[in-house]
Amino acid sequence: MSLYKHILVATDLSEESDQLIGKVKQLAECTSAELSLIHVIEPLSFAYGGDVPMDLTTIQAQLDEHAQSKMTRYCKQLDYQVKQCHVVSGHTETEVHRVAEEQGCDLILVGSHGRHGLALLLGSTANGILHGAKCDVLAIRVKAKE
Repeated sequence: MSLYKHILVATDLSEESDQLIGKVKQLAECTSAELSLIHVIEPLSFAYGGDVPMDLTTIQAQLDEHAQSKMTRYCKQLDYQVKQCHVVSGHTETEVHRVAEEQGCDLILVGSHGRHGLALLLGSTANGILHGAKCDVLAIRVKAKE
């Protein structure tokens, strides 16, 4: 019996997230777990409170397309069978929790910069994912590129 059966890796697709690849692959191989990935794009309207005097549809579509392309490359870099790659729009913590629950994930893996104000230990996004998750959450320290 494996410790974990289905791992969801939440990635921001930044250069720093490449640091997760080796550890994600090792953990998945050690547990023989299924592996899924998620990247959440927060809609531009969130940043502006929904009160934007122009149509952001084209820009949002370009962001989605770019994220999908980066996610495909990221999955290939893992060199491990990936069950599903999710690129979704919405609030990061909410979408990660939703997908983890829908997919029956028993571990969420997230990178942590650990440099965000009051949330110095985990970072605001990793902290948000931890609180409210119905499964285990593992934060892996990533370092800023120099």
